Amino acid sequence: MATKEATVAELTEKFRESNAVLLTEYRGLTVPQLSELRDKIREHATYAVTKNTLATIAAKEASVDAFDGQLSGPTALVFVHGDVVSVAKTLRDFAKANPLLVVKSGYFDGAALNADEVKKLADLESREVLLAKLAGVFKASLFQAAYLFTAPLSKTVRTVDALREKQESAS
Repeated sequence: MATKEATVAELTEKFRESNAVLLTEYRGLTVPQLSELRDKIREHATYAVTKNTLATIAAKEASVDAFDGQLSGPTALVFVHGDVVSVAKTLRDFAKANPLLVVKSGYFDGAALNADEVKKLADLESREVLLAKLAGVFKASLFQAAYLFTAPLSKTVRTVDALREKQESAS
């Protein structure tokens, strides 16, 4: 009994601390395949195979109702503590190579996600790419602002030079 209570407490804490939680079915995957998946997502997430009843209790205690009625069969939870998009991409790619892994649903930013929404999340660009694009936009805006500030000055200089040349040629 004490171990079940400790497991529920640990899972509840993981639900509360995670940026997102993804629900997968792993029926037919081997232990080495699951270890490979764990290694691939280790930087941003943990992959937890647990009893469905304990996961259901922990989700309810953490006020997560996204998985109601979905915790049946061989399921595992992916607790994301880092980049959600990166983990979703890794799961998608792993599922392509290992079709026995099925992403069933998810919970992100207080909302339930179905399997299609998790796939859309995987199709987003990574945080680093989005930040790089944003930096490019800022850089372009700065260059444009610098041009706008220097254009009137250079136009004024050209006008003064033209007036001076005109006055010198008239004299």
